[in-house]
Amino acid sequence: MQLEDYFDFISADDIRLKGHRIGIDNILEYYLEGYTPEEIIANLPTLTLEQIHATITFYLHNRAQIDAYLLRLASWREQRYQESIANPSALVQRLRTLKSQKTEQQVGAL
Repeated sequence: MQLEDYFDFISADDIRLKGHRIGIDNILEYYLEGYTPEEIIANLPTLTLEQIHATITFYLHNRAQIDAYLLRLASWREQRYQESIANPSALVQRLRTLKSQKTEQQVGAL
């Protein structure tokens, strides 16, 4: 079995563990924060220790490419976050209105 056999390469910006919706970025975030494979598996219990080790090994063998991949994902996530702040969904707008109304009622009751 080759190392790449552990992964589904959905696109250039989406690499997941085969048979899971978990991306390698989820595992590598823990790893880069200093978690051990055993600590990672405690946080991602649907994975095996073998899959964790395969992901870390894949990262170590392809560090420059995977660092660039992680940077693109971080940038994409930040962009999506900023868009959600600038253009909140109808649900978020409704929840904000309800919260505002509740706060006004509480202040009025004082």
